[in-house]
Amino acid sequence: ERFGIQLKGTPRHADVLVCSGPVTKQIKCRLKRIYDQMPEPKFVVAVGTCACSGGVFDGCYNVESGIDKVIPVSAYIPGCPASPKAIIDGVVKLLTGLEAKEAKAK
Repeated sequence: ERFGIQLKGTPRHADVLVCSGPVTKQIKCRLKRIYDQMPEPKFVVAVGTCACSGGVFDGCYNVESGIDKVIPVSAYIPGCPASPKAIIDGVVKLLTGLEAKEAKAK
């Protein structure tokens, strides 16, 4: 919370969806529904190799692949597991990219 990030239990009050792990056939529809429930502007952060591309589970019978096959992803944070430093760096880059777009629009 000291970085301005607060955990919310419902997607209707969230701006950023942080996803870790591959997309399975069971969770594909649920993930899409959660994404649709989020208000605009909304951002998705894929944390870890499994979320980015399916990782070691890619090609398994129940795994669809990375999250970007189901919903649009704003930032990718690779690593297995992703380090806390990498996660914070990815979120900071996402925020600076948004600030640059906002400044360009004005």
